Amino acid sequence: MRKNIGWVRKTCGVLLSLLTAWMIFSPTSQALRELPEIYRLNVGDSYAFKVGTAVLSSTDERLNLSNNTLTVKEKGEADIAINLFGLFPIGRMRVQAGDERRLMPGGAAVGVALATRGVLVIGVSDVSGKSPAQSAGLRAGDIIQSVNGQAVNSSQHLVELVSASKGVPLSLTFERNGSKRTVTLQPTLDASSGLYRMGAWVRDSTAGVGTLSYYDSENGSYGALGHAINDSDTGKLLPVREGSLLKADIVDVKKGQKGNPGELRGSFLRDQVVLGSIEENTSLGIFGELDAPYVNPLYPDGLPIGFQESVRTGPATILSTVGGEGIQEYSVEIVQASRQMAPSQKSMILKVTDPRLLETTGGIVQGMSGSPILQNGHIVGAVTHVFVDDPTHGYGLYIEWMLDVSEALDHAA
Repeated sequence: MRKNIGWVRKTCGVLLSLLTAWMIFSPTSQALRELPEIYRLNVGDSYAFKVGTAVLSSTDERLNLSNNTLTVKEKGEADIAINLFGLFPIGRMRVQAGDERRLMPGGAAVGVALATRGVLVIGVSDVSGKSPAQSAGLRAGDIIQSVNGQAVNSSQHLVELVSASKGVPLSLTFERNGSKRTVTLQPTLDASSGLYRMGAWVRDSTAGVGTLSYYDSENGSYGALGHAINDSDTGKLLPVREGSLLKADIVDVKKGQKGNPGELRGSFLRDQVVLGSIEENTSLGIFGELDAPYVNPLYPDGLPIGFQESVRTGPATILSTVGGEGIQEYSVEIVQASRQMAPSQKSMILKVTDPRLLETTGGIVQGMSGSPILQNGHIVGAVTHVFVDDPTHGYGLYIEWMLDVSEALDHAA
């Protein structure tokens, strides 16, 4: 009798171990772990879930489930039951469906001309053997906003205010890492010029090339770049006083190589064609409004957006302008897609697979940031960065993160 009990216990132990191993390592288990608690999609969209031996079901009439393919007929929220072999309940997933939102995908090369709100300190220097700016506590990355309560609107304006002091101490307000500070600065006479100076190198503007990510015809807004415009010397995000988005022509391509990122070189300042305004520079891109409707010639009717839940590893495309032929669609592969609760510039990892793009640029290069990422007929994201050690790979962010910023700015206005 005891031998029989021992045999039963061993058998149960083996079965439990096998079940545990199956729950950890089986394709079904791994697929189930990747399912989100909440799945978002547009009304009318369909999505085929790959969940192995599990079966999805729902009694909600707004959903249609057939062979684990979900189609939503009406907007709202509904629950889906997850059953192992269609028999044993093992979980639930909530579906949130909304009206389809369409955007015009970008892909056009754009010039960025930006004037900063305040003046950025990029370094300190000596005036007659000392640096008043350094003595006052200023350092690279600080943004000077006012002198004696008067707003500073350019580098030249700052020079004039300091020079006009005639050596009288100035009350200088600046921003550092998001907080405002006020210091007293003692200008020093520069013997070589006869002017009073503060001993600092400053910058009030920048310009460069990037790619338009999307245009929203409902409100005329756009998003571009997918990352911030940072100062080249300090790495600080540049606050916008005013800025213009300009039509750009790509005139040269510096091909990317391992350890040496490539670059699109554009022309846009000589014959300026203003497309719109730059209203905000954020960690997730630049945002503003276009002066006229934008139409992508490859997708003149626009495309619906896709939420991060629908993004899967596998084939995708990007839209970019890397030469005189205009916007082209290039094949890529999404090799990793993270599930994110907070905005990030690094939502996806992309691998360029298109022979044309590899031949022309070597992969992803500077200036392609903002190129929209398309998968399964949806705009799902935008390119943000290239891997320095491998230009065939780069990062992308989910389009929903850019839209959240755009909507917040729209509400604030």
